[in-house]
Amino acid sequence: MNDSAIDRWMRQALEEVEAALMAWVPAGAPAGLGEAMRYGVLDGGKRLRPLLVLAACEAVDGRRPAALRAAVAVELIHAYSLIHDDMPCMDNDVLRRGKPTVHVQFGQAQAMLAGDAMQALAFEVLTPEGAEAHEVPLALQARLCGLLARAAGHAGMAGGQAIDLAATGKPLDETALRDMHRRKTGALLQASVLMGAACGAPAPAAQQALSDYGAAIGLAFQVVDDILDVTQASETLGKTAGKDLDANKPTYVTVLGLEAARQQARLLCEQAHAALARSGLAHAVRLAMLADKVVDRDS
Repeated sequence: MNDSAIDRWMRQALEEVEAALMAWVPAGAPAGLGEAMRYGVLDGGKRLRPLLVLAACEAVDGRRPAALRAAVAVELIHAYSLIHDDMPCMDNDVLRRGKPTVHVQFGQAQAMLAGDAMQALAFEVLTPEGAEAHEVPLALQARLCGLLARAAGHAGMAGGQAIDLAATGKPLDETALRDMHRRKTGALLQASVLMGAACGAPAPAAQQALSDYGAAIGLAFQVVDDILDVTQASETLGKTAGKDLDANKPTYVTVLGLEAARQQARLLCEQAHAALARSGLAHAVRLAMLADKVVDRDS
């Protein structure tokens, strides 16, 4: 698949995800809550997690309607985490996706509620009722909810953020740094792949290979994020550049050095490709292309 083909697929997939988000994130939630929710998730972001869900589903010939719901759900969890992370009690940032953060735009209380409501909405999307119930069979609903909850909770994203906050101003070795980011960033990216795979029925060996792929991509994404934080301007990133360094937070650049961090990102990309090669899946080319996109991005 050439670059134009993957770019065309990404545009089509992103249009589908954006339309679903527009439809499922309620504008009419009370007291302006819907406006804050939509501001926090619509019209911005790379949407890598939804793309991984959809690409993994295609790789295993899975149920596309279920995968679309999983793609929206994982993006809602990601967006809620950004809203909360940006608040003064956490990372205290004022810029996200090239615009003021939610708490700057709507106030801290509304931002907190918007994140809370988006977290709940993610699981509502995964458990459709009425005429749409057939899109996600009950057993698959349970599987998807379990994968997402474990990736977002104490053992995953929330736990990683807790470690990150506790580590500010303290030295971490590479092993501790890897564990933090495996939870904070990697768990949700790996879950995106596994949720897409759950929409089909891959063989155990293929399932393990996809899990390994997701783990490698999840960590590679964070390594590249740390690199970009010190090599790109805020205008390119759409968020405040250099903030981790200013806050004295440990990163792959501060722990390993810039060139070693770049080498680590390339190694993780190679591991992701090797995992796909082991999977035996005939339609994994889009996952392979996404791995390259993760490492080669500039924002």
